[in-house]
Amino acid sequence: MIEVKEQISSVRRTIGTRVLEAGEARVMTISQAYDTDQDDLWDVVTNPERIPRWFLPVSGELRLGGKYQFEGNAGGTITKCEKPHAVGATWEFGEQVSWVEVRLTPEGDGRTRFELEHVAHVDDEHWEQYGPGAVGLGWEGAFWGLANHLANPEATITPEAAMEWAMSPDGITFMRLSADAWTEADIAFGTDPEQARRQAANTLKAYTGQE
Repeated sequence: MIEVKEQISSVRRTIGTRVLEAGEARVMTISQAYDTDQDDLWDVVTNPERIPRWFLPVSGELRLGGKYQFEGNAGGTITKCEKPHAVGATWEFGEQVSWVEVRLTPEGDGRTRFELEHVAHVDDEHWEQYGPGAVGLGWEGAFWGLANHLANPEATITPEAAMEWAMSPDGITFMRLSADAWTEADIAFGTDPEQARRQAANTLKAYTGQE
């Protein structure tokens, strides 16, 4: 299993905004370079037999215009499919709709960067309370799963095993360090440091039940 601190330090995180037809949206971007080529990483992202090994079981039609559903999580419509460079989709959970795009970029020496951009209209009250970590910590878990899958492609992580690990000492440490990293990204974006730390503490408590 990938060492927690190594994983946290391997990830890049940025926060921004974008003006859409419905108004200003928040943009959270997270990326990591992996030791595999672009074609393999494309297969990791789009193959329904491999996706559950690092993220969640998925059903539906994984093609442009197709509908998909992650078990116990979001679903939506695939809006972009540019093999082996980019795939995009709506991200629909409950009554909320946001947008996710994954971009794969070769970095030389057989490595490929996996960059995920999540664009969402976030209620001001919710953002004030939790900040970017509410979305960021969820994606951190996916990147952790992906790193472990690529290190051991035959292994499969079940949702139950993932939850058990998340509540373990290593899992709690991982989320705490992730929250700290998103705090730094939030401060770099321009958020007042005290506010950013308060939001991160609220998010960590929501995910782990711990202060």
